[in-house]
Amino acid sequence: MKEGFRQSMAWLHTWVGLLVGWVLFFVFVTGTTGYVNGEISRWMQPELPLPRQLIEVPPEQVLGFAFDRLEQVAPDARMWSVTLPHRGLAQRTDREATIAWEDMPRPGLERGRRGNEGFDPVTGAPDQPVEGRATGAGWELYEMHYALHYINYDVAFRIVGVCTMFMLLAIISGVITHKKIFKDFFTFRPRKGQRSWLDAHNVISVMALPFFIMITYSGLVFYTFQYMPAVKNVVYGASEKHLRQLYDELFKRDPVDKAFEAVKRPTASVPEMIATAQTAWGKLPVATVMLRHPVDEGAYVEVIGDTSESLNRGFPPKLRFNAETGERMTLDDKTNASMLTRNVMLALHEGHFAGWWLRWLYFLSGVLGCAMIGTGLVLWTVKRRNNHLAKHGGQPGFGHRLVEVLNVGTIVGLPVAVAAYFWANRLLPIEMANRAEWEMHCLFATWGWMFMYAALRPLKRSWLESLYIAVAAFGLIPLLNFLTTDKHLGITIPYGDWVLAGFDLTMLGFAAAFAYMAYKLKKRWLKQEAAA
Repeated sequence: MKEGFRQSMAWLHTWVGLLVGWVLFFVFVTGTTGYVNGEISRWMQPELPLPRQLIEVPPEQVLGFAFDRLEQVAPDARMWSVTLPHRGLAQRTDREATIAWEDMPRPGLERGRRGNEGFDPVTGAPDQPVEGRATGAGWELYEMHYALHYINYDVAFRIVGVCTMFMLLAIISGVITHKKIFKDFFTFRPRKGQRSWLDAHNVISVMALPFFIMITYSGLVFYTFQYMPAVKNVVYGASEKHLRQLYDELFKRDPVDKAFEAVKRPTASVPEMIATAQTAWGKLPVATVMLRHPVDEGAYVEVIGDTSESLNRGFPPKLRFNAETGERMTLDDKTNASMLTRNVMLALHEGHFAGWWLRWLYFLSGVLGCAMIGTGLVLWTVKRRNNHLAKHGGQPGFGHRLVEVLNVGTIVGLPVAVAAYFWANRLLPIEMANRAEWEMHCLFATWGWMFMYAALRPLKRSWLESLYIAVAAFGLIPLLNFLTTDKHLGITIPYGDWVLAGFDLTMLGFAAAFAYMAYKLKKRWLKQEAAA
């Protein structure tokens, strides 16, 4: 009975993985880009200036420049906000000095016009606006891992949700199937055909197993209300008004009809408020100072802590002070267990809190996820091809050929399509209408072409030639960047901008990885032909 149970789990693992494997590969590739979303976006807007070196400036100096500027650009606003400059553990969490504001809403509207502006914290000079090229940037890639593309949003996240549930089943059944899972982790037998593919799949799966479980389960948690709407609808109702009531309660948002007066420069010392907050929070830095003047409460200053490097980004600590006297005011605790849990799961899933090394670990774990799915898909075809040859001889049928084409077109074709997205960013005319949309059109057109190429070529040739295309597609991106912009490796490395330099170097790393795969496959197949 025990052996029968394991065999049934092996069957479930095989077929659940195959049915949604190609969609999951797409989700892992695009989702992994989310860990370097900001870096990709920076690279895809080369018109933006290189980042200035952050200098520690006293808060009173930053606030003085900020309030002077806010009095000029937003004298009658209902909200002022000042973000203090800060160098984080990773360049991703570095903060520039910025101001933001919200105007009084026009009659009949719930919100007013918003604006923001960066400034030099040393001189107070406003940053000159620089428009980058129209581009979907890194966000468009990342968004596809849960919203797909070209299809309705509600349909997309349900498709991804079903596939994510299947992946969770595949992970659980895979752990049950491999009773010697830890032994398998240390076992890899190269040049053994089907056995080598199985060993590679096992090693990769166990190597990042905690990451795979976390990323799959947390991905399901985010859309609880969409996947199980009955509970929400019974308690709150199904209308848009009821949905707003739900989120107002979850996030403890102010009512939209709350009356405000125009914000003025506070008479109390804001730096002293910041010092009080810093004493209360210890090592947690202050991120933002916000000013409001509700009619029924009076003007106040809210000092908000920086949770960009913590697991709870949604509910940062806050202290509220009277803007005229500086006295500390009572502030309702806006946290609740449900939202705290959600924020932790979201932070774990997206890696917002991670510094450089941990974020690279996230990225590499995502790449291992792609490799796990890819080796599983290839293992399915290799195993069945060998069984067919042993029993019947000749080539397998149409279904097997279809899976092989889908494997080549997805495992190699999708990365080539992502590279084409970067190529389109540099080659499409800057003034082109709907430019950002055409970048994405280039991605999917290239992906479709790779599927067609795989279908028209013999299996071994399609694998090798697709890998060669991938080597060229990624390896030539730094050269393309050099020929089309002034933000190439010759500039970014001496300047120390490792965001832009790291992108180009990573492209070379992917080219080297695809070149190594092509070399190993060609060497093995030549050896097999010689032996035959």
